Amino acid sequence: MKKNQASGRTMHPSSPSTLGILFSLSLAHLFNDMFQSVVSASYPVIKDNLALTFSQIGMIAFIYQLFASVFQPVLGIVFDKHPKPWYLSMGTTSTMIGLIIMAYAGSVYMVAIAVSFIGLGSSIIHPEASRLTHYASDGKHGLGQSIFQVGGNFGSAIGPLLAALIIAPYGQKYMLIFAGIAIISLATKRPITRWYKDRMNRISIPGVKKDVIHRVRLTKHQIYYSLIILLVLIFSKYVYTASLSNFYTFYLIEKFNVTTQQSQFFLFAFLFASAVGTLLGGPIGDRFGRKYVIWFSILGTAPFSLLMPHANLFWTCILSILIGLILSSAFSAILVYAQELLPTKVGLISGLFFGLAFGIAGVAAAILGNIADKEGIEYVYKFCAYMPLLGFVAIFLPNVKPQRKR
Repeated sequence: MKKNQASGRTMHPSSPSTLGILFSLSLAHLFNDMFQSVVSASYPVIKDNLALTFSQIGMIAFIYQLFASVFQPVLGIVFDKHPKPWYLSMGTTSTMIGLIIMAYAGSVYMVAIAVSFIGLGSSIIHPEASRLTHYASDGKHGLGQSIFQVGGNFGSAIGPLLAALIIAPYGQKYMLIFAGIAIISLATKRPITRWYKDRMNRISIPGVKKDVIHRVRLTKHQIYYSLIILLVLIFSKYVYTASLSNFYTFYLIEKFNVTTQQSQFFLFAFLFASAVGTLLGGPIGDRFGRKYVIWFSILGTAPFSLLMPHANLFWTCILSILIGLILSSAFSAILVYAQELLPTKVGLISGLFFGLAFGIAGVAAAILGNIADKEGIEYVYKFCAYMPLLGFVAIFLPNVKPQRKR
């Protein structure tokens, strides 16, 4: 809890102002990830327009993920040391430029430039918005990150649906519509900018109490050991996620002969289920412990991922929904667990874990694209089905109980 400097009143984590900022940050995440998923869902259209191979699509995805990952830890350090209220708007502007270039891209090289700008925008928004969410949640970090993450998941779910309704029937140039939406997104960030300016002014006043820091009772060795385990879990989750987010539409088209538009509706179902799972994961972790959420969400996906390559169209859809629901609950718990290990480096941790998530997904997309060209798209899903089994390493995570210190 905090006290309002002017009135002396206590501000609870559930106060309207705090929840308003959390939902504003969630909305910022929604817009950002909607733009990202529109690009991914438009790969079949771009592939047909420019006569690209799966390897080229995989390389485009790799370039995007590279720009959306490598810069994140570096920018997270910058945001920790030199906080500014306009970083989020800068990220959205970069994304808008990329969407405009994408609308007129006539070659694989122009597409690569476009996704570079879009990836850079994501690389700015993810660590900064996650860092601000940590401060706005006032101790209920699992709940705060879930509210933040669910915005991203809903954005990721809406993106393919909009791509199916706008890009697939009307063409690549209609990316300009999403560039226009990016301008609207800039306007929605004004409450966050005002709140963060006020916060920076407040904590700079002598005598005002600084934020509460949550420290865990672990040695440095235990902290680093735990971070390595979390990185293994991120690897497992995002290699499998890359197979779904980048190639699920191609898999459905090739195996079940559905149309591009139909495949994007199936992708929407998977991503919508992921959004629901994300909303549940954080509060459950706050209540029962993040270790158990992490363990269940990754290892618990394995039975469904192993069944999916052998299912018909109906059961493929059902299994993908179950996979999205269970697997998506992991990231909020993993991120908050890591932030609690290093509570004074929230920006760095946010950038590192978002960056690794994107980086692993990007490398996986490139590798899986090559495998799809050589072995077929169905082979990709038979291979990736085993990745959630790595979730068993979560059993070695210590149960952390943060101790509040000022």
